[in-house]
Amino acid sequence: MPELPEFLDGGPNLSGWDREREEATRRGRDRPVFLSESGIDFGRARGACAVALHMHQPLLPAGGPGRGSDARHEPLIGNLQYMLQSPYEEDRHNAGVYRWCYRRPGEFLRQLADEGRQPRLTLDYTGTLLFGLQQLGAGDVLDSLRAVTCDPRYRRCVEWLGTAWGHAVAPSTPPADFRLHVTAWQNHFASLFGLEALSRVRGFMPSELALPNHPDVAYEFVRTLRECGYRWALVQEHTVENPQTGWGSPYLHLPNRLVCTNSRGETASLTVLIKTRGSDTKLIGHMQPYDEAASQSRWDYRGRKILPLVTQIADGENGHVMMNEFPGTYFDVVRRASGSEVPLVNPTEYLEYLDADGWREEDYPVVQPIRQKRIWERFQPGDGPEKLAGAIAQLHREDYHFHVEGGSWTNDVSWVYGYESVLGPMEQASALFHDRVRRAGISPGERRYRNALLHLLAAQTSCFRYWGEGRWTDYGRELSRRAREILIHDF
Repeated sequence: MPELPEFLDGGPNLSGWDREREEATRRGRDRPVFLSESGIDFGRARGACAVALHMHQPLLPAGGPGRGSDARHEPLIGNLQYMLQSPYEEDRHNAGVYRWCYRRPGEFLRQLADEGRQPRLTLDYTGTLLFGLQQLGAGDVLDSLRAVTCDPRYRRCVEWLGTAWGHAVAPSTPPADFRLHVTAWQNHFASLFGLEALSRVRGFMPSELALPNHPDVAYEFVRTLRECGYRWALVQEHTVENPQTGWGSPYLHLPNRLVCTNSRGETASLTVLIKTRGSDTKLIGHMQPYDEAASQSRWDYRGRKILPLVTQIADGENGHVMMNEFPGTYFDVVRRASGSEVPLVNPTEYLEYLDADGWREEDYPVVQPIRQKRIWERFQPGDGPEKLAGAIAQLHREDYHFHVEGGSWTNDVSWVYGYESVLGPMEQASALFHDRVRRAGISPGERRYRNALLHLLAAQTSCFRYWGEGRWTDYGRELSRRAREILIHDF
């Protein structure tokens, strides 16, 4: 298959290669990609551990506080570049360390593999970060990642997770836009690492681990991932429930099957792996998940023994523990785990082993998004969107805390309430994009399409809500304004 160009008209390659992208994801959908070259003796394993690193920086106007420029007319740059260039940025002293954090997974994995060890690391890099690294000219970072992603000597060591290109939270992003984030990331990743590497991307990481719980949005979320070639997704333990009890899954260290039904009675399902606890970088910084895996033995499940997997993810660049303590601890654990009864694995590698051991998706315990049990007690699937809206409204009247804003790693943070000043402009830009671009049949290969898409997706990053009012919400409104201006004047 032909490779995709990295840049198009000065921007990232986000669209216009649907046939090549879809062929790559279809080609990788049903064949094992890790197990044949794994080298891990799963037959003697009694517990396993998967560790993932999440990396993200948003795009924002180059002008900012103290820069003496009008942000409305400044180009978009990555936040890492902004940190490096701005003498007023409070986090400027960390910029060099962040850059090393983005590069070092490739260095670690090559060094350990060359020692004869069995390192494993799962990576989640957002599209905005990858584009920011391209703009910055950080060839050392991308080359380091490319070496372990594409070289047959090392590719078994790393698994990439697909994600939303602009780090958009799924519950409060229009489903049609969320699909654009998913396909834009695939397009962008293939342009940097190749279509063959894309065919090996089987798992998905929702931004902020935010899982929709509105039945119609949750169904579209799962359908999008299925149709885009994903086999599994990572979810936070507090975002799913057992359909019968309404409590969490009792099988946190086994694959579960997320089943989502919409108001019209349609159902979609996807394998999920459950991340336990909150987003505490110390868990991975000190490699606590491995200690937990070492305490495991094979579980009795459905009359058979099954290998449990302890799964954790944390920000790969934030905090003293990840910057300074993680590297040494990771090296120690890899050396201890290699060839042992408690190996480090990558999630797809683990799932492929379960396939080979005779397990199927329908064997796994079923979960659904949180709070849906209460909805299904009031609403019959198939009765349509209007009756569903009425049931949800009644539940909210009875219990002020009931909502369908979804769940994430921190369920005390709403991604909707209080952010109308950001969501309103974002929704206006989204409506314009679908009216003037999608419905008008503008080709995804056109420069205008890609430029409008870049600004729409960049405006939807969670950073513009997570930090509350102030500079970050201003950035979000400005990017939405730019998207609207492009859509009004270019189409």
